[in-house]
Amino acid sequence: MGEAMSLGHGTEAALITDVVFWAIAVSTIIAAIAVVQLNDLFRAALFLIVSFLGVAAMFVLLRAEFLAAVQVLIYVGAISVLIIFAILMTRDVEEGSPSNRIRVPAGVAAALFAAMAIFVAVSTEWNILDAAIDSGAVPVALANGIVDVFENTVPRIATLLVRDFVLAFEVASVLLLAAVIGALALVRGR
Repeated sequence: MGEAMSLGHGTEAALITDVVFWAIAVSTIIAAIAVVQLNDLFRAALFLIVSFLGVAAMFVLLRAEFLAAVQVLIYVGAISVLIIFAILMTRDVEEGSPSNRIRVPAGVAAALFAAMAIFVAVSTEWNILDAAIDSGAVPVALANGIVDVFENTVPRIATLLVRDFVLAFEVASVLLLAAVIGALALVRGR
């Protein structure tokens, strides 16, 4: 077991990891708030890119490098550029969306959801893999399999997408193709 089982030691236990996590978390939350509060759509789209990059950085901290790369390629690279092109092609970008009656109830609902999420995160008993192995709750063979998944995420995700969930993967690609064709039809109608 030795080196492979020490998921909670090393860089995760370092103070710098905590500092980086909180810096990324605070900047992501501030950027997300700026997205919904700014009236200038172009600046809101730029803050959306910052928020997407913060989520990708969180994936890196979670050792999900593949998901971080997908986040950057799809959301930052494709979706954000598409949104910025759409904003630049519209008129009255500076006006933005006018304020409406739903703003206060939506803020209250978001605050209640955040309070519930914080309560659940604090009150949940999080099981650590090392502690579960030491206590004998997780068999060693299962623990080795879990560590193998953490160390080889890209081949595992590729196997799931190409073999086990190929139908859902293809349906998602057809849905994206339909969205592109619909966008082209809307633009061509003008």
